[in-house]
Amino acid sequence: MDFEKELAEEVSYCTQTVERYLPGAYKDAESPRRKTIEEAMEYSVMGGGKRLRPMFIHQGAKMYGAAPSLYEPFMAALEMIHSYSLVHDDLPAMDNDRYRRGRLTTWAVYGDGMAVLAGDALLNFAYETAMKALDAPEAADPQVSRRICRALRVLAGNAGIYGMVGGQCADVEAEKKNLDIDEDMLLYIHRNKTAALIDSGLRIGGILGGAPEEDDARMHRIAQAIGVAFQIQDDILDVTGTSKELGKTAGKDAAEGKKTYVSLHGLQTSKEKVRELTDGALHDFDSLSQKNDFLRHLLMALVTRTR
Repeated sequence: MDFEKELAEEVSYCTQTVERYLPGAYKDAESPRRKTIEEAMEYSVMGGGKRLRPMFIHQGAKMYGAAPSLYEPFMAALEMIHSYSLVHDDLPAMDNDRYRRGRLTTWAVYGDGMAVLAGDALLNFAYETAMKALDAPEAADPQVSRRICRALRVLAGNAGIYGMVGGQCADVEAEKKNLDIDEDMLLYIHRNKTAALIDSGLRIGGILGGAPEEDDARMHRIAQAIGVAFQIQDDILDVTGTSKELGKTAGKDAAEGKKTYVSLHGLQTSKEKVRELTDGALHDFDSLSQKNDFLRHLLMALVTRTR
């Protein structure tokens, strides 16, 4: 397997899929009232990125035989949710970042008010998009329609107060009140703020394809471990990387005194924790009823990345 070649093809496919589902009415001169918000939405989503979450859905769907008409709307929807979270995360009231992926953030281009609206629009449009799976011919089968509804519950739940938003709230509260964050609280934040959307990515394709319950449970454990490892690796890179390499401001966490796994335990222990979590995730992955060498390689690459 030529992993790098296959990865490039996957990124291209995921990007094209997401773009196909974005609203494009602003390109029509007859709809000027929606022009700015749709431009801001497209700017937010199409500014590069690894496309990991839709890629996870695609690879899971391939493992369990789900139809493209079922999983492609979810691919686009999950990337919209991820993008909205970044748009809001970058706002002056949150992380106050002017650059992401090597270019100006949405608020820096369109203003913070329009960036808030662009994030809101992406979140809502994500659910509109995911529900297009119910229009697929396969959805006429009651068993398939139940799988779609279950996938929708996973998508919505992981994005909400018991998932990503909940993790973000805990992070904001801890900073606002200057709490002395311990490891348990930090891991709670990581499991929700970061791992929740990875959980949606790794599970939805399998759910749509009828994956066994045991495999779905394993995918949940894999997502939790990889999500936390991914975030700890991100914290490591914030210390060891450069702004040019990362495409965002390096060293920002340390400069602002933000608690991270690295600040709590140091670089070496953090690297050991990443390896421990990764080993556990790969053990679960190798126990799945279906195999996917590319996805396995991808999971390993995520937590050993250098940018």
